[in-house]
Amino acid sequence: MSAPMERNVDRVLFTAEQIAQRTRELGATIGREYAAGDVGRDVERRPPIAVCVLRGALMFMADLVKSIPIHIEYDFICVASYGNGTSPGAVRLVKDLDRSIHGRDVLIIEDIVDTGHTLHYMTRTLLAREPASIRACTLLDKPTRREVDVNVDYVGFTLDSDAFVVGYGMDYRGLYRNLPYIGVLKSEALHE
Repeated sequence: MSAPMERNVDRVLFTAEQIAQRTRELGATIGREYAAGDVGRDVERRPPIAVCVLRGALMFMADLVKSIPIHIEYDFICVASYGNGTSPGAVRLVKDLDRSIHGRDVLIIEDIVDTGHTLHYMTRTLLAREPASIRACTLLDKPTRREVDVNVDYVGFTLDSDAFVVGYGMDYRGLYRNLPYIGVLKSEALHE
């Protein structure tokens, strides 16, 4: 039997309560801006489509859409970075959307934006499908690690450090996603 996962967490950065509060605030802001017509461009005035970037953003998106006080649809997409150092920043599509976004307002939901490569790839890929608009929302933003210039419209929390974070959907080797908070993984856990 493995040891409790919390033993590998150095410290908690954001508690479940802090995440819930910030998510409600983001949902209210998103709902207000789309309802007021400030950001939506769909000429048919259909609800925006939230595009969840699997797997890390799943928990965040589930809570976020419940906090958006307007009609909203959602879909899922999964991307992955190429492994083995073949091309730094290279991203590939693993699972595509199930619906068309042509002429629709799209809100990309990310768990974390650090280098910007994934969000850049997602934005470029989805823009080719001619949506009415694309905006991005992330729970965590690490602007100090940015390698590609990307626009993040809604940010939950900004991280100034380069700590390896886990929890609330974010993982290390597929583990720790189910922690209800966001914590910093101990450096020794990265070498186990």
